[in-house]
Amino acid sequence: MATILTHPVVPLTVGLILGQKRLPWPLIITGMLAAILPDLDVIAFKLGIAYDSAFGHRGFSHSIVFAMLLASLASIFHTRLRSSALVCWLFIAFATISHGLLDALTTGGEGVGFFWPLTEERYFFPWQFIKVSPIGLSRFLTERGWRVIQSELLTVWLPCSFLVLTVKLTTYFSSSRRPS
Repeated sequence: MATILTHPVVPLTVGLILGQKRLPWPLIITGMLAAILPDLDVIAFKLGIAYDSAFGHRGFSHSIVFAMLLASLASIFHTRLRSSALVCWLFIAFATISHGLLDALTTGGEGVGFFWPLTEERYFFPWQFIKVSPIGLSRFLTERGWRVIQSELLTVWLPCSFLVLTVKLTTYFSSSRRPS
């Protein structure tokens, strides 16, 4: 998996690009949490549920159906998130799905169950360039964990930062050249 430090970067990036008028901070923060939520399935290990089970790690909680259900639940609270129900639903669904998309780019694990309950098959993208994170804090606080963080900084954080900076600079310069 990518780390819980990196999963929120994707919805944060979208929020920063689209701005406060389209995506208010309460919705962005909820999206960041939704991007982390699928990894609560690591509890399955403690419950004796096999990794490759539909309810194991990267199974149903990483599926599109799970993202749609979570988005539906969040959209009930759209007024508290200062958004329309549709924008809330779309953003939370995207944020949750982004979790599995990042995991499908990692160099290890059993793949991602995107299409549960239609199939329990797991998928990776053809390009796997994010180093897979060890599960558990004690395993993460090692040299391997540091290599994972470096990988994520290079392959997720840097491109997302570059994208935000490019959009913001382009917007700034295009608006400053308009005649008054």
